[in-house]
Amino acid sequence: MPPQGSPFVLLVPRSTRAVAAPIAVTLVFACVAGACAPANGGPGGPGGSVGSVGSAGAGTSLGWSDTLTGGPEKLDVATTVAPISSIARNIGGDRIRLRGLIPDGTNSHTFEPAPADAQTLASADLIVVNGLHLEQPTVELAAASKRPETPIRQLADETITKDHWLFDFSFPASAGDPNPHLWMDVQYATRYAELLRDWFSQADPPNAATYVANFTAYKNRLDQLDAMIRKGVASVPEGDRKLLTYHDSWAYWAREYGFTVIGAVQASDFSDPSPQEVARLIQQIRTEHVPAVFGSEVFPSPVLEQIARESGATFVDKLRDDEPPGPIGSAGHTYLGMMKSDMQVIVDALGGDPSIFDPLDPTDTFAR
Repeated sequence: MPPQGSPFVLLVPRSTRAVAAPIAVTLVFACVAGACAPANGGPGGPGGSVGSVGSAGAGTSLGWSDTLTGGPEKLDVATTVAPISSIARNIGGDRIRLRGLIPDGTNSHTFEPAPADAQTLASADLIVVNGLHLEQPTVELAAASKRPETPIRQLADETITKDHWLFDFSFPASAGDPNPHLWMDVQYATRYAELLRDWFSQADPPNAATYVANFTAYKNRLDQLDAMIRKGVASVPEGDRKLLTYHDSWAYWAREYGFTVIGAVQASDFSDPSPQEVARLIQQIRTEHVPAVFGSEVFPSPVLEQIARESGATFVDKLRDDEPPGPIGSAGHTYLGMMKSDMQVIVDALGGDPSIFDPLDPTDTFAR
């Protein structure tokens, strides 16, 4: 997908930043109630990373829970949702300290940052958000907390123009906020990676060659995923290429890969649909012979389960759009891992061949 035009914003490099040499470190984790933290204290320890540093694909991920220190030896990057953080990690590798502010599995539309997040934002050299009004409270806190020279970069706003925005049930045109889930379309995710490569290189010139090399390796994997999705979609009977989901996060994916989104259960105010809307969806599923409806593994939806039951469709509650699978720090807890899992779930439920995605390696691609 060719880049769409956007204003250039100069990133001010830190003149004292040195080229960071890779250091092999292994951290021991203690996991409580689904949250993981290194045994030595806060996220990633003092300036460290969640996970272990080794060769790419070694069974762990560096993740995005570093403590931003403001020190000159690495670029300090603050991000928001997990898919963006994962893409940023693959471009920055171990040359950056990376902190994702929105916890995995949290509703990013309603997330309110904690006061402690202000310190993270104040330490950042670069703040990267999705944009298109997805994380507005976080953007407002960032603007109030950041250093004057620290830019806030909005990926979606610099990826598509207004004529490519999509509106739908969860994001109606009357409200003015377009669907912000561009990252579900791998073509747009590749553009995100390209933007991150450029922003990291501008902010940290000594490591620019590394960011370029990391982008090249990651783009190769994204291209592989994109080709697999097209092949996987082709394996689904044409009349079954329809999606009814809990949340309208699949609009851009559907437009790119030839699916039709027939609806979503979650309304624009994130409430459940009315009884009339439920009845309409049930009738639509019956009329269009939709074989499966898709719920979220992260946000259970009894209403969607009811719709599936009463319409005769299969209910599949395994999709996710902003929380990678597996424990934090595990090799598959990545954007690639999330997309691989989602594609296998959709293609399998709609009568296609999920084994098409088996060869995809979901681990981080950057050189360590």
